[in-house]
Amino acid sequence: MRGRGAKIAGVLPLFMLFIAGTISAFEDIERLRIWPLPAQVSHGGRRMYLSGDFKLVTEGTKYGDTSGILKEGFDRMLSIVRLSHVISGDWNSSGSGGSALLQGLHVIISSSTDELEYGADESYKLVVPSPEKPSYAQLEAKSVYGALHGLQTFSQLCHFNLKKKVIEILMTPWNITDQPRFSYRGLLIDTSRHYLPLPVIKNVIDSMTYAKLNVLHWHIVDTQSFPLEIPSYPKLWNGAYSSSQRYTFEDAAEIVNYAQRRGIHVLAEIDVPGHALSWGKGYPALWPSKNCQEPLDVSNDFTFKVIDGILSDFSKIFKFKFVHLGGDEVNTTCWSATPRIAQWLKKHRMSEGEAYQYFVLRAQKIALSHGYEIINWEETFINFGSKLNSKTVVHNWLNTGLVENVTASGLRCIVSNQENWYLDHIDAPWQGFYANEPLKNITDKKQQSLVLGGEVCMWGEHIDASDIEQTIWPRAAAAAERLWTPYAKLAKNPNKVTTRLAHFRCLLNRRGVAAAPLVGGGRVVPLEPGSCLAQ
Repeated sequence: MRGRGAKIAGVLPLFMLFIAGTISAFEDIERLRIWPLPAQVSHGGRRMYLSGDFKLVTEGTKYGDTSGILKEGFDRMLSIVRLSHVISGDWNSSGSGGSALLQGLHVIISSSTDELEYGADESYKLVVPSPEKPSYAQLEAKSVYGALHGLQTFSQLCHFNLKKKVIEILMTPWNITDQPRFSYRGLLIDTSRHYLPLPVIKNVIDSMTYAKLNVLHWHIVDTQSFPLEIPSYPKLWNGAYSSSQRYTFEDAAEIVNYAQRRGIHVLAEIDVPGHALSWGKGYPALWPSKNCQEPLDVSNDFTFKVIDGILSDFSKIFKFKFVHLGGDEVNTTCWSATPRIAQWLKKHRMSEGEAYQYFVLRAQKIALSHGYEIINWEETFINFGSKLNSKTVVHNWLNTGLVENVTASGLRCIVSNQENWYLDHIDAPWQGFYANEPLKNITDKKQQSLVLGGEVCMWGEHIDASDIEQTIWPRAAAAAERLWTPYAKLAKNPNKVTTRLAHFRCLLNRRGVAAAPLVGGGRVVPLEPGSCLAQ
């Protein structure tokens, strides 16, 4: 099973990670306490304070913000900076002790659209304070979604001064120019193995924005349950664990909208034909037989009508350009063991392997007819890579070296190799997540361009609402920096970023995210009393 097992890995004791050394340019970078590390950053040594009525200014922008995405993002930024503390009511320039006071943030966006398009410009430039308006910070971006990233970075420059009860920014002036290294920076959640309530999913989305991840891969259904309402085939969600552990069609639309307003795409997955036993709870005709229920019946046209209905309904709410069709771990013995399907195979002169190919390619054509490009797990490439549609993205999870082969063939690839980027491998420490390089051994520039990015996978066999956050964080943040920060700026030794990552983990905690300590693998508990920064 993709979501099972764990790679045993050694854990370096924390005290080993704070060995004193000479001050270098890299160590100066580590003092910045920004995660993920920006592409270019410079700073000074002065202090500034945010005024009590710190405001958003948009003079000169081409973006009208009719949908309120920017204003909502600005308000969220202020909220997470204030951390529910009470700001001093009488704070003004006379109380700043001679330090400059920032009155607001001037945001200039050059694109008028708020459509979330994959591959759109996510860059931004942040200057604190603005040379033109010293009482304002300035944020420039091509798109509103680049501006949202800039707001996240600005939030990490801000600190609540508990003595003065104000928000301050240290080490000004700041000059930051930033953009992501990869366009696909994903996190998978699994709502089939365990149902995740809507507030939990929204909390995960919010936490993704803090680390600048931009794709929520929603593995909605699988063998165990089918929790999503499909209007075209309403009995499919008979496969849910219970009537209360379901998502309405409107719920799914709300998740997509919630994510979109935060700059996050939602990638929907139906894993066919292998991971689909739950489909037959509502429509038994999808099973090869009552006693042999998986994979889906390749011989029955009804199977493909249902897939068509699902993807037709998906196209109304899941607006991301890609849909994930799975295709992994397909045990075809049920087909040859079921007499009528065995007869169909014989009639069509197909082996079980050829029927697997037929199923995947037919499902791909259906997805293409609904305007989607396709993502499939790597087994489809391994078994019949030359037959896959040219719009296929191959999702690597098993084999070392597969990425080179996929890109050499001209297909695109997403990296999620399980030994380093599977979050359910709870013995895997964050250092492995940080060190995992998507372009490993790929030197050809064209092949490098075919690697869209990567994704950390939170498979749900042993994860539910009670432990999902501490299993995701902070290890997902380690991968997030790998996917965002320019390669030349990444630490060659992951332990060099321990202090900065520990600071980010504590920041997540302060923002209400249950991020686990760094010492150990996933969802470990603190070893003893002490500071968040030392765990």
